[in-house]
Amino acid sequence: MFGIQDLWLFVISGLLLNMTPGADLLYLIDRSIAQGVRFGIAAGIGASLGCIVHIFLAVVGLSAILHTSDLAFTIVQYLGAAYLIYLGLSTWKKTHKVSSKTAISSPNSGLYRVATKAIMINLFNPKVALFFIAFFPQFIDIDNANSTLAFVFLGAIFVINATLWNVFVAWSASGISNKLALNSKLGILLQRLCSIIFIGLGLRLGLSEVG
Repeated sequence: MFGIQDLWLFVISGLLLNMTPGADLLYLIDRSIAQGVRFGIAAGIGASLGCIVHIFLAVVGLSAILHTSDLAFTIVQYLGAAYLIYLGLSTWKKTHKVSSKTAISSPNSGLYRVATKAIMINLFNPKVALFFIAFFPQFIDIDNANSTLAFVFLGAIFVINATLWNVFVAWSASGISNKLALNSKLGILLQRLCSIIFIGLGLRLGLSEVG
């Protein structure tokens, strides 16, 4: 549909990415513990809105590249492959920890403020934009007339899955926050699964032929 390839792999990879603690998810956990589930959900929705902006920019950028030249696409292809491999290697090597000392916000902090902060955390992370540009094209047939629509469709799937996961984490953060920390066995497993997938996708992207 729409020239989408390996949808199952995209869904699994996206879910693993969503489940791996990053700055936005750690902020969600922090707000859930400090202010309650409503604020955690607000942070999760904010993170999803940030993803929507990144996906929109990636769609515009990808469309421009696809209509320029094979050389331009090849350059982005190799840059994307190098970034995914780098991301996999760095994710394997680094250990992220959820701070046991949460930053309690003012009691007057509202849902809007929490959501806005989550948007900013996601929006001003250039690696998120690079990830979408490098990750999504591998699951789209660029020769298909509906390639842009495919990008938007995959983006919608990613955002919906991310939002559902964020709501689940916000709801149960008090019970699973320690398990989600990357110094735990579960966190390390998720981290290394993502590392292997990122490296594999990077190699596949770098070795694939343009067009």
